[in-house]
Amino acid sequence: MPTNFTVVPVEARADGAGDEAAERTEAPGTPEGPEPVGHSPGDGSPRESVPFVNNVEMERESFFEGKNMALFEEEMDSNPMVSSLLNKLANYTNLSQGVVEHEQAEESRRRAAQTPRMGTFIGVYLPCLQNILGVILFLRLTWIVGAAGILESFLIVAVCCSCTLLTAISMSAIATNGVVPAGGSYYMISRSLGPEFGGAVGLCFYLGTTFAGAMYILGTIEIFLTYISPGAAIFQAETAADEAAAMLHNMRVYGTCTLALMAVVVFVGVKYVNKLALVFLACVVLSILAIYAGVIKTAFDPPDIPVCLLGNRTLARRGFDVCAKVHEGSNGSATTALWGLFCNGSQPSASCDEYFAQNNVSEMQAIPGVASGVFLENLWSAYADKGAYVEKKGVPAVPAPEESRDSRLPYVLSDITTYLTLLVGIYFPSVTGIMAGSNRSGDLKDAQKSIPTGTIMAIVTTSFIYLSCIVLFGACIEGVVLRDKFGEALQGNLVIGVLAWPSPWVIVIGSFFSTCGAGLQSLTGAPRLLQAIARDGIVPFLQVFGHGKANGEPTWALLLTALICETGVLIASLDSVAPILSMFFLMCYMFVNLACAVQTLLRTPNWRPRFKYYHWTLSFLGMSLCLALMFVCSWYYALFAMLVAGCIYKYIEYRGAEKEWGDGIRGLSLNAARYALLRVEHGPPHTKNWRPQVLVLLNLDEEQQVKHPRLLSFASQLKAGKGLTIVGSVLEGTYLDKHSEAQRAEENIRSLMGVERTKGFCQLVVSSNLRDGTSHLIQSAGLGAMKHNTVLMAWPGSWKQEDNPFSWKNFVDTVRDATAAQQALLVAKNVDLFPQNQERLGGGNIDVWWVVHDGGMLMLLPFLLRQHKVWRKCRMRIFTVAQEADNSIQMKRELQTFLYHLRISAEVEVVEMVENDISAFTYEKTLVMEQRSQMLKQMQLSKTEREREAQLIHDRNTASHAAAATKAQAPPTPDKVQMTWTREKLIAERCKNRDASVSGFKDLFSLKPDQSNVRRMHTAVKLNDVVLTKSQDAQLVLLNMPGPPRNRHGDENYMEFLEVLTEGLNRVLLVRGGGREVITIYS
Repeated sequence: MPTNFTVVPVEARADGAGDEAAERTEAPGTPEGPEPVGHSPGDGSPRESVPFVNNVEMERESFFEGKNMALFEEEMDSNPMVSSLLNKLANYTNLSQGVVEHEQAEESRRRAAQTPRMGTFIGVYLPCLQNILGVILFLRLTWIVGAAGILESFLIVAVCCSCTLLTAISMSAIATNGVVPAGGSYYMISRSLGPEFGGAVGLCFYLGTTFAGAMYILGTIEIFLTYISPGAAIFQAETAADEAAAMLHNMRVYGTCTLALMAVVVFVGVKYVNKLALVFLACVVLSILAIYAGVIKTAFDPPDIPVCLLGNRTLARRGFDVCAKVHEGSNGSATTALWGLFCNGSQPSASCDEYFAQNNVSEMQAIPGVASGVFLENLWSAYADKGAYVEKKGVPAVPAPEESRDSRLPYVLSDITTYLTLLVGIYFPSVTGIMAGSNRSGDLKDAQKSIPTGTIMAIVTTSFIYLSCIVLFGACIEGVVLRDKFGEALQGNLVIGVLAWPSPWVIVIGSFFSTCGAGLQSLTGAPRLLQAIARDGIVPFLQVFGHGKANGEPTWALLLTALICETGVLIASLDSVAPILSMFFLMCYMFVNLACAVQTLLRTPNWRPRFKYYHWTLSFLGMSLCLALMFVCSWYYALFAMLVAGCIYKYIEYRGAEKEWGDGIRGLSLNAARYALLRVEHGPPHTKNWRPQVLVLLNLDEEQQVKHPRLLSFASQLKAGKGLTIVGSVLEGTYLDKHSEAQRAEENIRSLMGVERTKGFCQLVVSSNLRDGTSHLIQSAGLGAMKHNTVLMAWPGSWKQEDNPFSWKNFVDTVRDATAAQQALLVAKNVDLFPQNQERLGGGNIDVWWVVHDGGMLMLLPFLLRQHKVWRKCRMRIFTVAQEADNSIQMKRELQTFLYHLRISAEVEVVEMVENDISAFTYEKTLVMEQRSQMLKQMQLSKTEREREAQLIHDRNTASHAAAATKAQAPPTPDKVQMTWTREKLIAERCKNRDASVSGFKDLFSLKPDQSNVRRMHTAVKLNDVVLTKSQDAQLVLLNMPGPPRNRHGDENYMEFLEVLTEGLNRVLLVRGGGREVITIYS
């Protein structure tokens, strides 16, 4: 809708800064500072230039000189003034990506301001007309009408033109939804469907354009060798059977030379090609006018062009002039040259071909005219097999028995087997070229108006030309002449040429230059398209083709295009090359329709095309029609083209650069994700669908680097790319102060996730303390039903260090939070010893110590780990603990049955733990643990004294451990090795060892240890001893993780229990279930 602007003058400043601003306004082409440097390919940023560029460093000084806008100084630091924004929008240029290098900024802008822009007719209509009308119209359309008949030919043309019309409607909607820079259809598809689809379809469009160049070159050589100068053939056929092979060899030689010449012309200067484009277009228009003039002339004066028939078989005018067996001369009747071709002598008594002897020779007019009634004869199809005679329907003939055909006989034969789908593939390239207008959007005065109007009008015009030509050809020309592909019955003349007026040479010369021009245009456009794809950086191995000469010409891309085009030239058959490029163009058009349909259905806010005559149903119909035509033309070519596009798609997805172009596929993914999240929101998943959705808690160092990268390796091994993975971390501080550090930390985590190939999401929280931040992550990470159900973290190895007093508190509180949230907890101890993703464990065991039931987590985790190639060769062993009252044999049998029903293969062993007295070592270890905790709470020591005190306690603990080991090796004595502790025994033991104690610690045993702590320590020591005996050499040990004490005063003792439980083991995974079953025996 129109908007009225009122410009209010602002009082001029006395310092003259307003004059400087005025000068900048008057000369917008003058750069105010260094030009914005484009991002290098593959940097994750879009290549297209954006007019909303904030050159803060250049403009800030001029902004802040006055006081009129002082209120908005803070906003000016990041946002431009409206006047500056409008100035940039007005001066926004759209240079093609192949010519930026040699365009100086000031000169290009001044030239753009002075050069008149092209309108709809010159800029879109005529280029589309030139690209659509081409070689198929002149060389194959008459043959298609003869083989398929008027009705089926009309159907072929109508379907193909409908396909391009629907594609043009979709393309018009996309092209009018903003500025379309260089790249044309590639740009539209990639920005609408994302870099993967854009790269795949862009390369398919490039291959189609390259093979189109090969087709035009082959058409040029066919016109030259067949209709202009047949004597220029290098390879001559000795027999008629060798003519096809000789023609192919000639096409290859001349085609290669022509390709090299055209490549040199394109390399030397594209401007010459553009200047000749108008000449080539004039040739096309004059040729079409000559065809219509010839059709009108046949209505009242049909041309006298006889065709010779033997019976109902068409004869090629090769080796004879008179269409008769004998002719009357002054000396009587004599045999003709035709007689000599079919008989073994010129005498009337010579033996002749049986069919020749039994049938008469007759002549008919090749072009009887519009009023002759031949229209009804050509209405139906006349498909034929390869090598079949071109016969006229309705002419009486005596059939002859099938004999070995003599290739010397001058019959007109079908060179290939014809059928409807083959003709569709051969014809479709004649309706391509609808993208010519969108490729020139930067040169148009009003691209958003010109592209839809010009393209659709060009399609309507060419569709009318093709449909009318089908009807007129069928109404004017005999069917046998239409099916004569190379005009052999017309003495080697072009069929459409003999119809034209005033001379056949108008069509021959016009079609020759037209195909030459189209070939040059293809060799000019294809390298620039490849250069645009290479410079986008989405296909890494193509980046070399983004470079070129100093003036921006794509030299390397031109070389690759010439090599690919040469493969098409070596095929040497126009009818074989046409279906190949049909596949690539159809795929491109299919994705243009898909892009429009996706954008329309998503209703994204940015989807506001100026072209309003579109609908998603039309786009979907066009997409379906393109897909159907691909398989109709050639199902194996279609599968090959889709395979090529699929491989390119997966390569870009796997190795390509990350791009954010606001594409429709991303929007479609978001919509699908929202729909799926809403569907699975209700209730927890069934046990059969349960898998660990892991929240990985990482710790960062002062440089915001991850402390334990192996934790991510283990997470990826556990997940194997399936399920949800959230990598979380906490920064201590406030967000306003730490936001830059948070961004750097998040980038470091993401890069590490890429190295470790961890597929998941990163979530970093800035909190006032680590404890609250971790709690927030456990509570709020994830979205809807896509929330984690398992927390993975590393064991705090520094929990005993005095400079980190809150490490164990945070750990224990995290355990409590996970338990309260009913989430499973995995704690990896010695995580830096865990294998990396590149390692392969050659064997060993994964030992599971199943002490208490945790919902099946201990069973499920080893199974998931063994799916990964790191752990695949490891065996699984399950140990369970039996008390004195348990039946060990029955427990083992029942556990084996349980594993059988779970479909899990594992060795089973039941370990018996005999009830015995608590050892002196256990009691002393408990006592030292409590005494240490009590001392650190009560004594207010300096840091140095605390470290000395802790070291002494550690030495005492070590000495006690050594003493216990010595006692274990000595002969058993009832009062030192195994004893039940009572108050009297404890007093006696203290008195016995009092003299050997350190004097500073003579009151160390003044406190009585808590009996529950003694029991817990006893369990930890005994279980650790059993685990070390069985699993010390295991690759991984999984243990039930005891729960924290209900009384928070014993948290540090809890850490000591876990330390003792896992002491001496290399790789340990402590597992705590989430309170629900995660594995089931049912299907």
